[in-house]
Amino acid sequence: MPIYEYICHDCRRRVSIFWRTFSEAESATPQCPRCHGTRLTRLVSRVSVVRSEESRLDDLADPSNLPDLDENDPRSIARWMRKMSSELGEDLGPEFNEVIDRLEAGQSPEEIEQALPDLGAGADDSAGLSDGLDDL
Repeated sequence: MPIYEYICHDCRRRVSIFWRTFSEAESATPQCPRCHGTRLTRLVSRVSVVRSEESRLDDLADPSNLPDLDENDPRSIARWMRKMSSELGEDLGPEFNEVIDRLEAGQSPEEIEQALPDLGAGADDSAGLSDGLDDL
């Protein structure tokens, strides 16, 4: 059951049309669901590939997928961090976004660390743990 995308030349909108069979999609005349026009041109749709989390993480760790990463360029680091965040699919919070914004503006990691001395505070509970162990 294919779904094809079209551009309607009457209302200038991109529309998706669901067809019951491939043969129906090939033989029938598509009609715009918005304006009911029949002057439609089929578009090439994006393809989605389902991958396992392990496969995605393996690709992230592959150095050949990082040809433009330059550890001396803050903007390059920011692009890499955005890509990693996108692949992980999790919101890493406002501090993470602040760091990326500063890297994109050209600040070095050292400058960011000086400007945000409390960055990551409270994220690691191990500091308090060692203090408590000394008391035993």
